[in-house]
Amino acid sequence: MTVQKENKIGDVVAGNFYTASIFEKYGLDFCCGGKKSIFEACTEKGIDQEKVLFELSKSDVINNTSVRFDKWDVDFLIDYIVNNHHSYVRESIPTIEHHLQKVHSAHGQRHSEIAKIGVEFNGLKEELLAHMQKEEKMLFPYIKKMQIALKNAFDMSIPPFGTVRNPVNVMEHEHENAGIITKHIMELSNNYTPPADACSTFKVLYSELQEFENDLHTHVLLENNILFPKAIELENLIKSINKAD
Repeated sequence: MTVQKENKIGDVVAGNFYTASIFEKYGLDFCCGGKKSIFEACTEKGIDQEKVLFELSKSDVINNTSVRFDKWDVDFLIDYIVNNHHSYVRESIPTIEHHLQKVHSAHGQRHSEIAKIGVEFNGLKEELLAHMQKEEKMLFPYIKKMQIALKNAFDMSIPPFGTVRNPVNVMEHEHENAGIITKHIMELSNNYTPPADACSTFKVLYSELQEFENDLHTHVLLENNILFPKAIELENLIKSINKAD
């Protein structure tokens, strides 16, 4: 698609993941801030939107159209999120915590930021583990149930949370909280730049933290800008069919 200044950043990245690096280059949030238009985001940061739009137009040439997350059924997308991003979070946390402890023991006296990063990362861990549990036990199964009901013309009872929009709003709010924490970690680590006296573990730790943030950006994008709108659309379709009956 031809990207216009009115397009929402999250929608652009959802349709072409190559554009994520362009938005990152200009410091434009495609994750939790993905609901802003390119015009709004550039105006807020004083960035020349024409430069951004020009680079985005070039990205269409290399767009990997074989991976279109927005075209996947919700059940396949959910399984992808859980098997890739949820698993990544759970597997990465112990390693990062171990390296945080090791670096703090060796460099904590000279680099007080490590202790602060450790506190922030612990908060991020608690936030994400509880968040993913709620998605896997409540929200995701309900979304899959809606898809099955629509395909097979089954009746759907009203869920205890009333409408899928309610847990979606909660999940999006928690995504924002996680984004704030990762921003704090990025600032404390000087944009994941190891100090001059950093040992190998120190350097590895900062690389792991940066990778963790990058994965979280993609993780949140897939949910906020693709899965959740699909879930709301599913619910609206089911409601319209029930009314017609």
